[in-house]
Amino acid sequence: MAKRSSLSIRIVEGKNLPAKDINGSSDPYCIVKVDNEPIIRTATVWKTLCPFWGEEYQVHLPPTFHAVAFYVLDEDALSRDDVIGKVCLTRDTLASLPKGFTGWAHLTEVDPDEEVQGEIHLRLEVVPGTPARRLRCSVLEARDLAPKDRNGASDPFVRVHYNGRTQETSVVKKSCYPRWNETFEFELEEGAAEALCIEAWDWDLVSRNDFLGKVVVNMQRLYAAQQEEGWFRLQPDQSKSQRGGGSLGSLQLEVRLRDEVVLPSRCYQPLVQLLCREVKLGTQGPGQLITIIEETTSTDRRQEVATNLLKLFLGQGLAKDFLDLLFQLELGRTSEANTLFRSNSLASKSMESFLKVAGMRYLHGVLGPIIDRVFEEKKYVELDPSKVEVKDVGCSGLHRPQTEAEVLEQSAQTLAHLGALLSALCRSVRACPAVIRATFRQLFRRVRERFPSAQYEAVQNVGNMDSPVSRAKEAWMEPLQPTVRQGVAQLKDFITKLVDIEEKEELDLQRTLSLQAPPVKEGTLFIHRTKGKGPLTSSSFKKLHFSLTTEALSFAKTPSSKKSTLIKLANIRAAEKVEEKSFSSSHVMQVIYTDEAGRPQTAYLQCKCVNELNQWLSALRKVSVNNSGLLGTYHPGVFRGDKWSCCHQKDKTGRGCDKTRSRVTLQEWNDPLDHDLEAQLVYRHLLGVEAVLREKHLELSGDTEADAVPAGSGEAPTDPLGQLLQVLQDLREAHSASPPGPPPSEPGRLLELQT
Repeated sequence: MAKRSSLSIRIVEGKNLPAKDINGSSDPYCIVKVDNEPIIRTATVWKTLCPFWGEEYQVHLPPTFHAVAFYVLDEDALSRDDVIGKVCLTRDTLASLPKGFTGWAHLTEVDPDEEVQGEIHLRLEVVPGTPARRLRCSVLEARDLAPKDRNGASDPFVRVHYNGRTQETSVVKKSCYPRWNETFEFELEEGAAEALCIEAWDWDLVSRNDFLGKVVVNMQRLYAAQQEEGWFRLQPDQSKSQRGGGSLGSLQLEVRLRDEVVLPSRCYQPLVQLLCREVKLGTQGPGQLITIIEETTSTDRRQEVATNLLKLFLGQGLAKDFLDLLFQLELGRTSEANTLFRSNSLASKSMESFLKVAGMRYLHGVLGPIIDRVFEEKKYVELDPSKVEVKDVGCSGLHRPQTEAEVLEQSAQTLAHLGALLSALCRSVRACPAVIRATFRQLFRRVRERFPSAQYEAVQNVGNMDSPVSRAKEAWMEPLQPTVRQGVAQLKDFITKLVDIEEKEELDLQRTLSLQAPPVKEGTLFIHRTKGKGPLTSSSFKKLHFSLTTEALSFAKTPSSKKSTLIKLANIRAAEKVEEKSFSSSHVMQVIYTDEAGRPQTAYLQCKCVNELNQWLSALRKVSVNNSGLLGTYHPGVFRGDKWSCCHQKDKTGRGCDKTRSRVTLQEWNDPLDHDLEAQLVYRHLLGVEAVLREKHLELSGDTEADAVPAGSGEAPTDPLGQLLQVLQDLREAHSASPPGPPPSEPGRLLELQT
């Protein structure tokens, strides 16, 4: 059994932000941090105090995370970006909100004394003595401290306060992973209620020392335990009052925490088999469980349930059969073809999820190169004259505002890419996944059977592509009409060819596609493979095109060049970030692996931004999650000269000074299916509507008993709905009987002794 946590995040918009630029506006973007680790950066919205982002993410995390924070910053081209404010949500707050946090939150000031991170390793003992006992505090080491100096590190030392006395450790220069191994003793007074306070500071020669965090130990608990050792999480100094200031604006967010306890596969087999049998029987089935599930699912949950069911059946090879059943149910209650898939039905939501899950890779391959060219141009596009924003053009010192006519002309030229997108799509019939083509063909047949008259011969008419909706409503849209009309004709031809596929051809296509190993992720990275000699600088990195498959991480000079294997997938031991100070560069990651001789090696790869960095780390962690010999610790620095730059250890092969974060990943459209998790999500939903299902069962069976499913009688129900209720009961008992999952693999344990 495994416990998994995930955060669903939607950053909607901001309002009433303060102006940070001399033009009376700002260029805001958001950074999302989980326990002070940046994981997401939104796009920048230029020249506005009320930005709209509408960006969605899902992050998988270990259950031990503490908080997620949203920072709003103003982007500056010539200086450091200005921090506007932040919103912080603790794990406890999110856990107390089953439906998540939704709404506006006021931005608060970012106080340096509250921006703490990291943990400190302590050993605390109550030592017997004559005439009085003594308190012994050993300050061993710390990890992941906040970098406070320009070199990307800190010069940390520790102050220990107890009963009016203060003692300090030595200063460790240029390290966020210091080791002290120093011990202090204090005389214990009987009945003294004062807490033990351990503070970490960054030493500065010419300015005031910077606060790095503190731990406050409850002495009553320590008296009871006599001895405690472990990693303590550093806390901010909340005793200081907040600095005053004006309004910083607000951020609209949707954040939901989900904790799932996933049982072994065998526990879900009865549920999966029951649902698969219903799909195979189709509308001829006696129980029609799929119909009942749809009827008992509220509108706001239907998309989520549709996605879970679709993924479950996709993993069982029954996606086409599941969708065909939904097509028949939808057509059976529809009187006019032009209203098909217009409601929030399970059919429309499942089809939407199917196209995303099964077709996103295909769309990325077909449309990605053209969309990349559009983004590389970075041109402002707006056709509506009432919404045109005048921008500065020209080089430094020669800025002049664009005219409205120039903006409109430039926008029209940029939108010429629309024709290229349509043409590329219409030429890609053979590249479309066979399962999508077969599903569309089945939909074509079902619609033709239900609406056989000539006006409904083509599936595309269901989408109203010939309706007045496709014509311009505003005069400024008229220039697009030739492209739109041509596109409609192209798409009709595309759909006709798409559904023109025979059964044998479908099987051949499916077989061909299954033999291919599509890349999990690919793109341009800069590589530096250190030998431990000489300086490591950004100039050491070489630009190459990388491709990650389910077999290896490979590279080539260009995307079309012959690839060479850098690392075999089975040899990966960890994929982690690198301290900025190590290369004087941001967004560097390291892939720790073993070569053919079994010797440890490290490849250093630089990404272009924080999002790209986290996407690569996420992909590498997912494809190597089942590898043997995964590391629990690593060094976030580099081995330069005779020591590690992070913790100054001299043993190159020694244990790392920080814990690996292999369980922190981003959910992507190309993630492999997790069959057990999807079955657990379906079970959890059904458990939530179990009372309604029981009422439905009583209604269908005509039973007047309070419980139509015998409990403990040994008699298995024969009807599908009764069987479903029995399966839910068995799964509930399995969850209750299962022991809690093992804690995450990491050195030491995080103690919760703080007051």
